[in-house]
Amino acid sequence: MELLEFGHGGARVIAFPTSRGRFFEWEDHGMPRALSHLLDNGHLHLTCVDAVDGESWYAYHKHPGDRAWRHELYTRYIVDEVLPWTHWRNNHPYSIFTGASFGAFHALSIGLRNPDKVNRILSMSGLVDIRGFLGGFHNETVYFQNPVEFIPNEHDHWRLEQLRRQDVILAVGNGDRLLHQNRELSGQLWSKGIGNAFREWDGFSHDWPVWHKMVNMYIGGHD
Repeated sequence: MELLEFGHGGARVIAFPTSRGRFFEWEDHGMPRALSHLLDNGHLHLTCVDAVDGESWYAYHKHPGDRAWRHELYTRYIVDEVLPWTHWRNNHPYSIFTGASFGAFHALSIGLRNPDKVNRILSMSGLVDIRGFLGGFHNETVYFQNPVEFIPNEHDHWRLEQLRRQDVILAVGNGDRLLHQNRELSGQLWSKGIGNAFREWDGFSHDWPVWHKMVNMYIGGHD
């Protein structure tokens, strides 16, 4: 698995690509340049990871169970390999998962499953519910990867306490077809006492120029 690294210190940001995107997608679309003032000054350390969407959710020639399992292996790669590697490169204690569109699903799915390891999740125009990719198939693996399913049934005291410490931001356009999914997840989180910031942007807002603004506003602290 390949990745790209930008910056040298500060909060550790792991960025996931959009649907079937690669590790260089964020660079190709100017996201590191949009954050250069934070990367150059040691406020952020950005790691852009690869994905296996073509082998998992988009591998329609495979059985849905195999596709979900491939994502499970990807989750383990992020948690067991990428996160420790970023900490080795930069031992700052604060970590952020982010992504746009399908990348936001990865950030939410993996981040909410591991609340003790991820401090902030920024979902930009995010897919929240994966079930539409599986043609009605469902099993335990899918359930535990799908935030709108596992959050409402979360009852473990320790996990809830960790989730309540997370900073979850859901930014989505009010003309985006994914708006209702984001509203649903936001409500589910609040119903468990998990605070989150649900931010509706005007219009479709599902494109890189808008994501430049979102990432600066919700990670960089700049409008």
